[in-house]
Formats: sequence, C-alpha cells, structure tokens
Amino acid sequence: MSTDHDSRFTQVQTWLNTLPAGLALAPETLQPASSDASFRRYFRLNAGDRTVIVMDAPPPHEDVRPFLHVGNLLRKTGLNVPQILAQDPEQGLLLLSDLGRDTYYQRIQAGLSDDQLQSLYRDALAALVRMQQASVDGLPAYDRPRLAAELELFPEWYVGRHHGVQLDDKTAAALQHIFGLLSDANAAQRPVLVHRDFHSPNLMVCDDPVYGPNPGILDFQDALAGPITYDLASLVTDARTTWEEPQQLDWAVRYWEMARAAGLPVDSDFAVFHQAYEWMSLQRNLRILGVFARLNHRDGKPSYLAHMPRVNAYVRQVAQRYGVFTPLLRLLDRLDDREVQVGYTF
Repeated sequence: MSTDHDSRFTQVQTWLNTLPAGLALAPETLQPASSDASFRRYFRLNAGDRTVIVMDAPPPHEDVRPFLHVGNLLRKTGLNVPQILAQDPEQGLLLLSDLGRDTYYQRIQAGLSDDQLQSLYRDALAALVRMQQASVDGLPAYDRPRLAAELELFPEWYVGRHHGVQLDDKTAAALQHIFGLLSDANAAQRPVLVHRDFHSPNLMVCDDPVYGPNPGILDFQDALAGPITYDLASLVTDARTTWEEPQQLDWAVRYWEMARAAGLPVDSDFAVFHQAYEWMSLQRNLRILGVFARLNHRDGKPSYLAHMPRVNAYVRQVAQRYGVFTPLLRLLDRLDDREVQVGYTF
C-alpha cells in the first residue's frame, strides 16, 4: 500500500498535527496498517507508550458516520470495538484505539494449536451472541428485496463476466426460482444486528490486556437489521479460511446452545436451525462469488480470485444436500467444466 505522492496521506498527517498534545501522537511514525475492498485505509502510529489507528475513509466514496453509529451500538453491549479518540467526519478521518497486531486470519495463517484455535472461536461465538442482543435502532433492514437484489451479482458478475456464459431461458428461470426460495426463507428469520462480515479478517486477537477482551471487532460499518443466521454463516463458511464440515457443525452447535440460553430467536430443533444457516450460507456465498468477480474485473483487485475455489466449495456443500438446488449444481458443473454425474437412489 504505497503512500508515494498520496494527497490523502498528506491530509492525514496534517490532521494529526492539529490534534491535542495530550494524545502524545508521533505523526512521523505513521505507517500503513491495512486496506480493504473499499476505499478505506488504515494507518498505525505511536502515541506515547501505545499505538493508535487512523481510519482514512475519503469522501464522497466513504462515510464514517455509520461506523460511529454501529460502534456505539456494539460498545453498549460490552463488545470490544475501537474507541473513538478523535474524529473529523467531514474529512473522513477517525483516530481509533488499537485492538492488536494480528487478526484471527493472520494468526491462523501463522499457525496455532487446535486448543488455541478453539479458544479463539469460543470467544468469537460468545461475542456473536452478545452482538445479536444489541439494539438495531437506525440500521437499514436486510429484507427480502435487498437479499434478492444481492443475489443478482452471481449471474451478472460470476456467470456472465467471469465465466463469459450467457444463461439460456430455462437455466435463468431455474436460478431465479432458487433465488426466490433463498430470499423468502432468509427474510422470514427474526431480525437482529447483522455485522455482514463477521469472519477471521475482521476479528482481532486480543491476547494482551492492553487491547481489551478477545475478540476485537472491526469493519462493522455496513451492519443491518437482518437474518439471525447470517453472521454465523459468515464465521463457519469463512471466505478466506477453509473450515471442513465437522468443524462447521461443532461451532454451529456451540453457537446454537449459547443463543438459546440467551433467549435469541433460534429454532429449538437443531435440524431446522441447521438448514436455516446452511441456506443463509448458500445465499451469502453466491453473493460473494459475484462480489469477488466484480472486485477483479471492475476494480482491478485480482487477489480475491484466490478465494473463489473455497467459496465455490461452500456453495457446492449446500447445493448438493438439497434436491431443490440441483439446477444450481448443474450450472456450477458447467462453469467448472466438470463431467455431470448421473446418480441413482434405490
């Protein structure tokens, strides 16, 4: 993430120099921390005996007000989200507390024991249950029209643009039927606060008390009021980390038990709940295939292509379990140049 000849970087430095001396900022230590799929960037700098984070969200492409609003909702539940140390929404600049150096994703990639992994994810599941008890005041609805509209990214960008395939009328109609089933089922769930990207890149490992309780939660500015299974699906079918089905089920059962104990609106029959979050994961992962294709072809970010096989596998995992999704499975076979297998059941 280069800052050479970067007018925004200069703007960040200028802003930091206007902030109170009591923050003990050292703007000369400003270094890139991370970036994401949007226009947002993050920088880290020293502030006395600690480090702090600058969010650079350039208007008019980004708006920091949703981040401020959702952060406040989550903070009220006791979740560990960045504290706001200084803000200038008109410039799209926030100074935030630092929640640590490693995301869950980075720690997983570096290698950790199964005991360490399970401990991290038990914390994440407990945080998810707490997050779903937060107020949804002021959040847009993640309703059926929005769910249905997002699914259109799959045929437009993944099928049409990425694979160059034009759907025939029969396949297009079958896909729309599937989209309707998914949107109806998922929109029927009781709404809670939905983070929308509650997965390993947005969870910080807080194993030092200076960073607060584990996990630190980031990138929540797109939160909506929507289906209760959405964030569980994000976590257990992580677009950047492959979790095999036995592990998915283990975490899903743990979540379901905690959610029921907390009085959250999950079905009392785990089999019914299991189908609900699987159908939600199918919807989410179809959308993600379209999003990753768009990030590559429209936005020039090819790194997301590396994650497509994993997301494709998650889609297939659900599609092959339910007969109603057979047309989707056949389409995927065609796109992936797989030989169609004919099976018989006796």
